[in-house]
Amino acid sequence: MNATSANTWNRYYRPILQLGVPIAIGQLGVIIMGFADTMMVGRFSTDALAAASFVNAVFNLFVYMMLGYSYGLTPLISSLVGQGRRAEAGGTLKYGLICNLVFALLLMLILGVGYCFIDRMGQPTEILPLVRPYYLTIGASLLFVALFNALRQFTDGISETSTGMWVILVGNVLNIVGNFVLIYGVGPFPRLGLLGAGISTLTARIIMAVIMVALLLGRKRYAAYRQGFCQSAVRTASLLHINRQSFPISLQMGMESGAFTVSGIMAGWLGAVDLATYQVMVTLGGLGFLLYYSFGSGITIRVAHFYGQNDWSSVRSTTRAGVFILLGMAAISSMIFYFGGEFIIHGFTSDPAVISLSLTLILPMILYQLGDSMQICFANALRGTSHVMAMMWVAFVSYVVVNIPAGYLLAFPCGLGVVGLYLAFSIGLILAASLFAWNFYKVMRRVA
Repeated sequence: MNATSANTWNRYYRPILQLGVPIAIGQLGVIIMGFADTMMVGRFSTDALAAASFVNAVFNLFVYMMLGYSYGLTPLISSLVGQGRRAEAGGTLKYGLICNLVFALLLMLILGVGYCFIDRMGQPTEILPLVRPYYLTIGASLLFVALFNALRQFTDGISETSTGMWVILVGNVLNIVGNFVLIYGVGPFPRLGLLGAGISTLTARIIMAVIMVALLLGRKRYAAYRQGFCQSAVRTASLLHINRQSFPISLQMGMESGAFTVSGIMAGWLGAVDLATYQVMVTLGGLGFLLYYSFGSGITIRVAHFYGQNDWSSVRSTTRAGVFILLGMAAISSMIFYFGGEFIIHGFTSDPAVISLSLTLILPMILYQLGDSMQICFANALRGTSHVMAMMWVAFVSYVVVNIPAGYLLAFPCGLGVVGLYLAFSIGLILAASLFAWNFYKVMRRVA
């Protein structure tokens, strides 16, 4: 490696990897948690798996909206810390916590209203008794998800990405153990089936939030941040500033996740087997998505760092490095799906019909890895520049205007069923990647 190549590696590639790897390990914990939930519920019964698929499809929309909302904090915190303004970063955390918790309460209210209409969503009648208690249990956990998200984005913003990683891994272990004893009724614990999985998830999310609070209150190196947190007055202008940075990202991720939610509902129209299959493949596809977003967070932090210094050349080079890193991740994910997909699917369910239908979705799922990785790359680069309003409109066009209607047309009039739903994802993601890239380079032309 010559001097120029070594400098490029150390300046652009290495920091993204160093920031992204701990996040990726933590996200792998999230994936394992999802795998464990789906596998254990699938082994319990196909109806339980179908009910979990429906509820998770609905809640994933709101969970990703909350996650996207918390992402508005990361570049703000990173920029302040880079300037040595730690007390102000602590104050920003305070505003961010308030905004994130209020946002979570609003979403929980919407979900509460939606609960009253579950029986009108066209789902199989036999799964509704399983859906209702699981829905309420998962809904109760969202406030703790919002608390954890905000605190994690703070630690990520100060480049301590390993903190969130360890807390997620602890939560992962607790959730798997809780699933085992509560779904199947081990020892003195009752056999609760799907409800047991919900209680386990709720408990794990509470403990994860409590651990993050304890770490931020107890560690000495956070003293300057705590001081700023306590001394900062709650100002409407500061709350509105956080909301302006957070809400467009929330809508962008919400509309992307919404495409999966609506597709999950349409999968239910096809029948319990199709819905169970959809849940298996969405869980499997989450491997790629969460890995891409892990390194995408590293891209955001580095782009924000250089953007704050008006170093436009480094902003472009960092984004270019992100493109190659995420394309490499997409290639790895695709190989795992192609060569190991059948083996993994057998771990989720023993139902021959679900296994057979899932195998037909491996190639369509591989196809959208390219679009998914690139839309995440350019969306996070754009987030690092704080030009976030365009993200909302790109998501609206790609997922609401194109993806969802294409999914319906391919699944029903064209007769492709759940395969059509997956092909529509590819169309929406590739369009989003193209539009995010166009907006990013438009920003670069304007500032340069």
